[in-house]
Amino acid sequence: MNYLEFEKPLAEIEGKAEELRAMGRSNPTMDVAKEAEALDRKADQILKDLYKGLNAWQKCQVARHPDRPHCRDYIEALFSEFTPLAGDRNFADDSAIMGGLARFNDQPVIILGQEKGHDTKTRIERNFGMARPEGYRKAIRLMEMADRFRLPVVTLVDTPGAYPGKGAEERGQAEAIARATEKSLQIGVPVISVVVGEGGSGGAVALATANRIAMLEHSIYSVISPEGCASILWKDSEKMREAAEALRLTAQDLQKLGVIDRIVKEPLGGAQRGRKETIEAVGKAIEAMLKELSGKKPDFLIKDRREKFLDMGTKGLAA
Repeated sequence: MNYLEFEKPLAEIEGKAEELRAMGRSNPTMDVAKEAEALDRKADQILKDLYKGLNAWQKCQVARHPDRPHCRDYIEALFSEFTPLAGDRNFADDSAIMGGLARFNDQPVIILGQEKGHDTKTRIERNFGMARPEGYRKAIRLMEMADRFRLPVVTLVDTPGAYPGKGAEERGQAEAIARATEKSLQIGVPVISVVVGEGGSGGAVALATANRIAMLEHSIYSVISPEGCASILWKDSEKMREAAEALRLTAQDLQKLGVIDRIVKEPLGGAQRGRKETIEAVGKAIEAMLKELSGKKPDFLIKDRREKFLDMGTKGLAA
């Protein structure tokens, strides 16, 4: 288990429990079961206390946890007959964005998502989920395909933001993001999105311009990272805690503002402690959102999506 900064008290107790059990395994004459169970109960209580009142910065840490399920995990568990489609038909393929044809509950769909990778090799290969222009142009191509064949689009958002490198800027990063967002607003099929980790800046919006948007309980969605915001406003990235609070980037804040439609509950301790349960919960949310939009005409879907974004934020301001 990779422990987060605020989980240090939990790490200490769980570590002691594991040490006791290791001693019991190496010396069968020692009876350590009762002591280990007592430590387990204490660890459970600490876990409950830690996660019942997470602040915005702690939620940022949970959203970035390396052991959370990523796009590939959701696709493998929830979608059948996944056929990946590569390339933007212009420059190259971008491994940071996965996409292709699949079936969800036997319904044909287009699935798109940012994949961060699960170890050093795949994280480098996937560029840590930070897409280049060709990734967004691949997304545009797949959205056009979905529109042509009347297939719902499901997107899984998990990125710190679009890649800000020199080559990406030279190939039109901002234009590619804008075009992907525009295309999302134009297609006459249901578009649903789930923020499963980080939803960073325009790199997230390009895949989250949807009729229905859900967020995992401890995920985040913001115009800029707390560190980036702190660097700009206070010239000090160490003020990221204050920035996280000011940005209102948690699922709970964004639901109040009308930015998202639903929150998907995570197991106690976050998605990293209950990967199977989290994936199942996301599957149920996708099923419910698709059902809401089933049978709707293209004109209604386009209008619904546009109005959603035009009205965004007014709910929270009125309150």
